Amino acid sequence: MHWLAKFIYFKLLGWKIVGNTNFSKDALKKVVIIAVPHTSWHDFYIGVLLRKAVNIKVNFVAKKELFRWPFGYYFRAVGGRALDRTSGQNKVESIAKLFENEEEFRLALAPEGTRKKVETWRTGFYYIAKTANVPIIMFTLDFKNKHNKVSEPFYPTDNMEADFKFMKSFFEGVEGKVKAYS
Repeated sequence: MHWLAKFIYFKLLGWKIVGNTNFSKDALKKVVIIAVPHTSWHDFYIGVLLRKAVNIKVNFVAKKELFRWPFGYYFRAVGGRALDRTSGQNKVESIAKLFENEEEFRLALAPEGTRKKVETWRTGFYYIAKTANVPIIMFTLDFKNKHNKVSEPFYPTDNMEADFKFMKSFFEGVEGKVKAYS
């Protein structure tokens, strides 16, 4: 499957990856990956193809209802973890605990929290990284230039405003599949 993913991603679709591609370091076996902008369902298969092409394991969380038959097996096989979204649950804590139980866990999230245009990012990914004491890697979904740019690991500080300003600057000029939302 590795060669097929490379063929589809690089040759058929014409995408490329730029930036930090060395995920084999121990420091990068546990990270929160933020993918921006998230404007279309196309983002999912681009991410799945890329992770297979560069041969790294990447996980995601989704509502537990998606992990029932008939799709549950597929979502678990591609790295999904079920999340209980009922009220009263501390989602940041429960997601951060996933990092404790795995030797290798790279959690991909969309800070917009939706495929629609938003003015502000949700903060859960930031608190998950801080709680789990893991770095954040920024990842672009740039359909205009057909490339995925990957940042070096970034450890959140105690200055959330400055951290968000730094992270958002990484995504300047990036256009998603649906341009109106980028």
